[in-house]
Amino acid sequence: MAKLVLKKKIKDFNKVISVDGDKSISIRSLLIGSQSYGICKIKNLPKSDDILSTIDGLKKLGIKIRFKDKTCYLHGNGLNGFDYKKNIVINAGNSGTFARLLLGLLVKSSYPVKIIGDKSLSRRDFQRVTNPLKQFGARFVSKNESNLPLTISGSEYLRPINYFEKKGSAQCKSSVIFAGLNTPGKTIIKAKKSRDHTELFLRYLNIPLKIFKGKQFDKIEIIGGNQFKSFNYTIPGDMSSSAFFIVLTLLLKNSKLKIKNVNINSTRVGFIKIINKMGAKVKFIKKKKLYGEYFADICVNSQKSFKPIKCPVELNSNAIDEFLIIFLLAAKASGVSIFKKLNELDKKESPRLKLASSILKKIGVKVKLMNDNIKIYGNPNLKINKKILIKNYYKDHRIFMTSVIAAVCLGGEWVIEDMESHKSSFPSFMKILRKIGYKF
Repeated sequence: MAKLVLKKKIKDFNKVISVDGDKSISIRSLLIGSQSYGICKIKNLPKSDDILSTIDGLKKLGIKIRFKDKTCYLHGNGLNGFDYKKNIVINAGNSGTFARLLLGLLVKSSYPVKIIGDKSLSRRDFQRVTNPLKQFGARFVSKNESNLPLTISGSEYLRPINYFEKKGSAQCKSSVIFAGLNTPGKTIIKAKKSRDHTELFLRYLNIPLKIFKGKQFDKIEIIGGNQFKSFNYTIPGDMSSSAFFIVLTLLLKNSKLKIKNVNINSTRVGFIKIINKMGAKVKFIKKKKLYGEYFADICVNSQKSFKPIKCPVELNSNAIDEFLIIFLLAAKASGVSIFKKLNELDKKESPRLKLASSILKKIGVKVKLMNDNIKIYGNPNLKINKKILIKNYYKDHRIFMTSVIAAVCLGGEWVIEDMESHKSSFPSFMKILRKIGYKF
């Protein structure tokens, strides 16, 4: 178990960087490509553990894939073109996106397929996905209905469903959409607003999918059984990965940063809206539209002070992966910040809300945590002059990276266990820190 020891702050910088490709879109591109007919060329795939788990899993299902220098060549065999064999076991590692979305593509499997994952993933709720997939006709076997490991058996006689997704989970919505691809007839989904990468990707491929936008919920209709051709796709930079370096830049005194070619999908910029309300003034330049998604360069400068925020609840689902690093900014704000209805944070790789509260208290920040609400009493003069130990955090990559940013901004001596954890989502994280000037 490798430990990272940090004893000094980072120096001011003026840099231009690129972050790893968007993980959510990367996994979707591989899974959708596996259902296409022909050879897909997918560029800028990150070599993260989650992507490697996805590729290994698809190979076990008979999909030919060659992955070299962030470019993937994937041979799709068409809808339900997996080569099902007896006793297939797929290890999803730490990737909830891969595991949940793959189940949607397995609803027509001719043999049982077992899905397993690491300890963190095995604690996460899968019933939110298996319940609607049962309605299509799939069957599941598991010791605990809510968790991995579980085995799915598909059906030749799938039936379309009407599904109401109430949690704002893009993974649940996408899993049902994927099941609908292989199901004759019209599948209808009423979904609380969440990331829409799946819908945009399928519409880019001209798959018969309709979206009716509402204020809080969208209605999605997909007609299954339509084959589609292979595609070429370049993955944009990941907003969630960019967030760590945006906050790092903001918290320093005289620094500037440009992050090139980042996905600024409207369902992914809740983080930017929140921190701009706190006084951040982050800007998008060179905007462009490609594959139905919007891309831009992100420009950010250091700020002298930050305002506290009573975070609008409607922004929660669009910033759910970035709240840990937002909390760090709130810790330096001039007043009390309030965040409410964050129960989905504890459905991630770890009980993030509880762990975030614990870490903030360790660094000297007053915090009040009540159920899924948190108050953070900011201190603009916050500095650390003691030893901080970060351990037992379920190897949650975002806990690790938030701790590193706190260490190099605020000082103190930090010992952070499980330093390999960031590789599940952002393998270039440490390399980029070196590029902008930090010497480990």
